[in-house]
Amino acid sequence: MEQYGGIIMMVVLFALMYFMMIRPQKKKDKEIKAMRDSLATGDEVITIGGIHGKVVKVNDEIVVLEMPHAKQRIEFSKWAIGNVVKKGKEKAAAVEEVETKSEDEDDNK
Repeated sequence: MEQYGGIIMMVVLFALMYFMMIRPQKKKDKEIKAMRDSLATGDEVITIGGIHGKVVKVNDEIVVLEMPHAKQRIEFSKWAIGNVVKKGKEKAAAVEEVETKSEDEDDNK
């Protein structure tokens, strides 16, 4: 049994490393991909370089941002979007409408 101790220890170490490092990173990557796929016109975003802007146009791989003060438009690759600061008015209105409907249904029960 002692001869398998080293192998068992390596398997346990690999499993621990998987659950502590690899799995959380994959989950985070999936969330970022979903955020970038859900970009829509009107969203306010920050790029990974720190540039703030509002989404004007979204293509498969290109996002056009308008800077707030200069009204200048710049094209970025989708992967360069770091996070969404504020959802556009269209999405916010749709979310609010869904929440209102669910509250009304709860009141009727």
